Amino acid sequence: MGTAGGIAGSPAIGFSTLDSEREIDELPLHGELPGWLNGSLLRTGPAKFEVGQRHLRHWFDGLAMLHRFTIAAGRVSYGNRYLQSSAYRAVQQRGDIAFGEFATDPCRSMFKRVQTLFSGGGASDNANVNVARLGERFVAMTETPLPVEFDARTLRSAAVSAYRAPGHLSTAHPHLDRAGGGMLNYAAKLGRSSRYSFFSLAPGSSEPRVIGSMPVKEPAYMHSFGLTERWLVLAEFPFVVNPLALALSGRPYIENYTWRPERGTRFTLMDRETGELRGGFQTDACFAFHHVNAYDSSGEVVVDLCAYPDAGVVQDLYLERLRQGTPVSTAALTRFRLKLADTSVTSSRLADGDLELPRINYGRCNEHPYRYVWGNAVGPGGWFQRVVKVDTRNGLTLSWGEEHCYAGEPVFVARPDSDDEDEGVLLSVVLDASAGGSFLLVLDAGDLSELARAVVPHHIPFSFHGQYASGVAPA
Repeated sequence: MGTAGGIAGSPAIGFSTLDSEREIDELPLHGELPGWLNGSLLRTGPAKFEVGQRHLRHWFDGLAMLHRFTIAAGRVSYGNRYLQSSAYRAVQQRGDIAFGEFATDPCRSMFKRVQTLFSGGGASDNANVNVARLGERFVAMTETPLPVEFDARTLRSAAVSAYRAPGHLSTAHPHLDRAGGGMLNYAAKLGRSSRYSFFSLAPGSSEPRVIGSMPVKEPAYMHSFGLTERWLVLAEFPFVVNPLALALSGRPYIENYTWRPERGTRFTLMDRETGELRGGFQTDACFAFHHVNAYDSSGEVVVDLCAYPDAGVVQDLYLERLRQGTPVSTAALTRFRLKLADTSVTSSRLADGDLELPRINYGRCNEHPYRYVWGNAVGPGGWFQRVVKVDTRNGLTLSWGEEHCYAGEPVFVARPDSDDEDEGVLLSVVLDASAGGSFLLVLDAGDLSELARAVVPHHIPFSFHGQYASGVAPA
């Protein structure tokens, strides 16, 4: 296990390497789990931050590890395994990084950089951002177009590149296509002629179908997108790149993007059926990683984001800063209303305080009006500490927190057959910095009261996203 550094009670240990891979049949459990909860929380996230003599530079760079918490018959088991991606295997074989990551790049000649950009090859499949389910398949995803398929029961990688998105960049936040049970996602092609595309993928297919495309001169960094019953929603923040700079600058990927606030934030809608574009929606400059939800409403499209005033949060997430305890920027839960008749945009905050890593009752509410959102808020330690619940109708906020504990993304699991939007539980992986270990926290999603916690015998590095899969159990 890597050393943590930092002071007692600080989050620094959450940015240190976890070397061990384990299968634990039963974790110590405090409290009582709901009898109806039967399935697995599957997560991916960075877990190795050193390669040979090199130190990876950014939280988004760490080599991916899969984690599985399985809940059954009132007990919790746990397993973890490094994702056997091409990027990881190259590190094991060479002792050095072979693929460019978010803010760490291998030493490559200018010729190799140009060749990589225009051929579409050389992208990293270090899928450390999110997991998704495609029918009976599970994939780990990052922002390149190369998801890695894995076995949810054993966490072994089954295949590299379960499909290839139509571009050089994609998102690790696909949406469910309710009609066919497949996936909807976005991709960006960078080069002499850049473009954005939306595509769909049927559950058993490996061949994406492009819904529609639009040309773009300087692509924006977009980590996610919105979806309504009619529209696919792009929010272009003024954090943009000249594609040739990626090949010629000699800098890592994200360091080629520049903040251009004079451009403002631009929304574009694409019809899900026809690919028709509706643009011209523009508002003040802001930045966001995460869309919360979107829906159609009486001649308007409502788009909710976790919005920052600028892209400074990207700099905040460099590992050197995080390990020193430098506080991160905070996001505000913000609603944008796009009026179709005149393309005007209005915005408003939905609650006081901050919120990131948002989750909703997705199965019931995505694409539709909704009331509740859960997420994380930054605490006195300068990092995500609290689980929060926001009522979007009135801005009322509840929170859970504990001293020296740093809570991860709260994944909502709906109680079967419930008619209430917030009836269910939240599953959050929490780092107890004072104890140097982690635990799975189970909260009542309604009032954020603690139901149970299952203690892991080591720390779990801070991760981004995961999904709950009902009925999935270890092999």
